[in-house]
Amino acid sequence: MDLSRVAMVIGKDKLPVLGQARIAVVGLGGVGSYIAESLCRSGVGHLLLIDADKVAASNINRQLPALTSTFGRFKTEVVRQRLLDINPDCEIETVSKFYEPGAFAEFFSGSFTFIADAIDSTPSKVDLLLECVQRDIPVISSMGTGNKLDPTYLTVEDISGTSVCPLARSVRKQLRAAGVKKGVTVVYSKEPVQRAEAGEVPGSMVFVPASAGLLMASYIVRQIIAENS
Repeated sequence: MDLSRVAMVIGKDKLPVLGQARIAVVGLGGVGSYIAESLCRSGVGHLLLIDADKVAASNINRQLPALTSTFGRFKTEVVRQRLLDINPDCEIETVSKFYEPGAFAEFFSGSFTFIADAIDSTPSKVDLLLECVQRDIPVISSMGTGNKLDPTYLTVEDISGTSVCPLARSVRKQLRAAGVKKGVTVVYSKEPVQRAEAGEVPGSMVFVPASAGLLMASYIVRQIIAENS
């Protein structure tokens, strides 16, 4: 993969650092698929992709793996094929299962430079974040991106400093109940909440989830570079 333009930004000496990084992306939807592709295009050499979903027609408005030609295929398979077409040298592992509470050891073996959480399920999200804190694994987590239109409201913040976002509030309270008050980095939106009807699936457009994924990937790359400066 030609990384000459990347080297012009971060320095040629940082390319091996990213090439040796091992990063897990948990969830390959509107946020996670953009995280995975951004990391691949940045020269990250080892990726673990986790998701049990198959591509559906309802995904096509916002998710990178969603094409009319990929309906019914596992997102892990589609994203892996896409990333290898970008960088054939990237080592990509896939797990076509949903991460569930208590299953950390089943999904993650060996060491990880970073974990990117783009899980939809709140209990699974909280469990993953607690495992990362307890194991001292760097992690960044996506909060709610549904029913939002303006990506300029997105920001990177410690979970303790979040506001507005209902998902961030729920995650913050559950982490606090488990003894974690701060130290978990998240991307969340300060855009005023559009209330959905009870039981209604949140609406979505590509702008906010894609931008959240790009912010998360950028944060990960910058942290890895800073740690090796």
